[in-house]
Formats: sequence, structure tokens, C-alpha cells
Amino acid sequence: MSKDIKIKKGLDINLVGEADKVIADAPRSRTYTIKPSDFHLITPKMMVKEGAQVKTGQPIFYSREDENLKFVSPVSGTLAEIKRGAKRVITQIIIEADGSGESVEHGILDVASADAAAIKERLLLAGAWPFIKQRPYDIIASIDDAPDAIFISGHNSAPLAPDCNFTLKGKEDALQAAVTALGKFAQGGVHVSVEQGADSVFKNLSGITLHKVSGPHPSGNVGTQINKIRPINKGEVFWTIAAEDLVIIGELFLTGKFNPERIISVSGSSVKKPKYYRTRIGAEVSTFAYDAGIEGDNVRMISGNVLTGTTVAPDGSLGFYHKEFVAIPEGNDYEFFGWNKPVFNKISQTRALTFSWMFPKKKYDLDTNTNGEHRAFVLTGAYEEVFPLDIYPMQILKACMVEDLDSMEQMGMYEVAPEDFALTEFICVSKQPHQAIIRRGLDLMQKEIG
Repeated sequence: MSKDIKIKKGLDINLVGEADKVIADAPRSRTYTIKPSDFHLITPKMMVKEGAQVKTGQPIFYSREDENLKFVSPVSGTLAEIKRGAKRVITQIIIEADGSGESVEHGILDVASADAAAIKERLLLAGAWPFIKQRPYDIIASIDDAPDAIFISGHNSAPLAPDCNFTLKGKEDALQAAVTALGKFAQGGVHVSVEQGADSVFKNLSGITLHKVSGPHPSGNVGTQINKIRPINKGEVFWTIAAEDLVIIGELFLTGKFNPERIISVSGSSVKKPKYYRTRIGAEVSTFAYDAGIEGDNVRMISGNVLTGTTVAPDGSLGFYHKEFVAIPEGNDYEFFGWNKPVFNKISQTRALTFSWMFPKKKYDLDTNTNGEHRAFVLTGAYEEVFPLDIYPMQILKACMVEDLDSMEQMGMYEVAPEDFALTEFICVSKQPHQAIIRRGLDLMQKEIG
């Protein structure tokens, strides 16, 4: 059974540097890094010490709040260093690979006959539970709460986003194992959204409700899809899992091993040979960035997509949840009277001195310049034009800023995640950090309401 979702509000940002449909093996990384900051609200408690030998899939730390929630090594080798920041907070755990490929063996699990308790035990033991996020709050799913429904987006509409139908081709068995296992938890079923007209890897899977999505970005955001399929109410819990992470979960059941392999896209106008690379979670970005070729010295490197990703240094590492790497020009130069002349090389949803609306298919070479400075909110009505959720974006942002919990609840805060406001942040004439505002608001609600 499939259902159509048509998104009318939004904005497609067409950028130069899309990755070619070619997969190369990234040069092997010397070290792999796990950053506890990737796991929001998790305080790590180390299980191994510096100098210890670890295997792929071996737990290296657990959550101080729940010792059953474990995080594992993406590679076999030596735990070389535990870096700490202010107040001795752990910022990075660096593992030096030994190249042996030795993994922890958990044994094959038949998900068709296994019950939810056995599946949960395996996910926790093997360190695959952190791939499961929950709404509300957009955090790692609580171990104790059963979801009312599970949502998976098989369509990524963000600029320069990797094509999961390309990266997941041939992984249908792992996908089926994962959705069969996860379906044991949710009374409301597993909802998968795919792009209308695409030859999706999910089309023949059983045990799912398939939705076909069309329209501009953020049609591929799982938050947009939830809002159109089944908006979350107070007291409900929904799980969300990235399509690429389903493969890691499925292979865990099929092979008995935690396989942190990623096929990521390396793209952007500053990349000479944009394409896909086979690598691992936590790998050094230099292994694939410089193999693809970085043009220019003044470049912003981003782990994740250009709207929601994080800036990384040349010696940085791929984020735990990231499936792409982007390099675009750094925008630290300014145009004289740039606000007061016709603009042909920038994207805007308005028609004031810009002409991008006349060329909807044109691709742009944009940099990171915000083209303005931070100021108070300006009431233009622009947010509502690109925000497809049935929520007032300006009002909910202001409620978060003044910490008005009652208004936040009433206006739909349980439904949203920071990524849902990435597009309003992009077009904001006031240059307000929308995603950071929403993140602070969600953290406040989680603390005060739970």
C-alpha cells in the first residue's frame, strides 16, 4: 500500500558540484574518532583505558544515565587517546587502526521469529541502538519507551544530498531484516517515504507502509513526512532511523557483526572530482577529501549537508551520523553595496533585486557568506513560504527564545527537530540561528517536562 504526499511549500537549492554516480574505496584511515558530542545529551563513561586493544563493535563507553546504552568502536586497533575539554569533558576518543579487521561476534539472529525483547537486547549489546532517534526532542530513543510508530525517509531533498537509492542498491536483504526487526516494536507500523517516480530500493519490502513524496526541499525531511502522515501528539513517541543506518542494523542480524561501513558522497563546488566513497564512521576526512581533490585554500569543509552539517578541519573526522562531505568556498569577503544592486549569482525566494526565480533549474556556486549581520527578527512572512509543517515558525522560534513552555507545547514543539528549521535559517534576513534556538528549546522541554 502506498500513499502520496505532495509538498508545495519549500525551496530547492541547486548547487554546483553534485557527486558523480561512481563509488571508490577511500584510502584507509590511520585513525578513527568518536565524538560524544554527536550523541546529544549523552554523558560518556569510559569502559576501556588508553592503550587498550579493541575490536570492531567492542563497547568503549556507555551513557552515564543508562549503562545499557553502549557505544562501540568502528575499527579494530588501539585506543590511542582520550581528549578532554573544559571540566574534563570527553571531546574525542581516537582509535588507531591495526588493519586486522577483527570484529566482535554476536551470532546470527532470525528476526522473523525473534521477539522485541531479543531484538532490543541485540541492538543494545552490539552498539546499534544509537542509530534510533526519537520524536519528541530529536535524541537517541529511550530504551524504556515503545514507539507508537516508526518513520524512515528514503528520500533526501537537501542540496547536494547523496542518492540513497544508489548507495543502498544491492542491500535490500539488510533493509528487509532491519524493518522486520523494528516492526516488532511499533503498533502504528513502519512508515517509509520515497521520492515520487524514483526506482526506490524500498519498493519491494514487506511490512512497511510506503509513501511517495513529491515537492521541493524539505520534502525529504522525516519531520515533514511525519507532519503529513501522522502528526505527533503529547504523550506519543515516534522513532526515526536514517535509511543508510538501516543497513548497519540489518547486517548486524544477518551476519552477527557490527559493520560501520559508509558509502558517502563527497561533493561541492570546491571539489575537483565529486563522487562517492566507501569509508567508515569516524574516518579522517583527509582520506577522501584530498583524494577527490580540494580546489583553493579558502574552503569550508563540512561533515554532513550544507544546511545542517558541522564544520571540520582538514585533520578532522566524519561525524557518526553523517553520510556526506561537502567543500564550498569560505564566504569571508564582502561586496561593496552588495545589498543595493541586481544579483544574478545567488538564490532567493523573493524577487527583490534577485533573478534566481527566473531560472529554477540553474545551479549556483554559493559560498558561506551570510550576506548580512545578526539583527532582530523582521516580520516578512518569508518563513511561512518555505516551511511546510502545519506550525507557525516565527511564533515557535520566539517562544523558544523567551522559554515559554506553554506556548511551545501548544504550537507543536513535540513535532520538530533543528533540521526542520534549516531552510528558514537559510532565507532569514535577520540572520538568526534558527536551528540553535530550536535545539535549546527542545533541551529545555526535555529537562522541564521530560
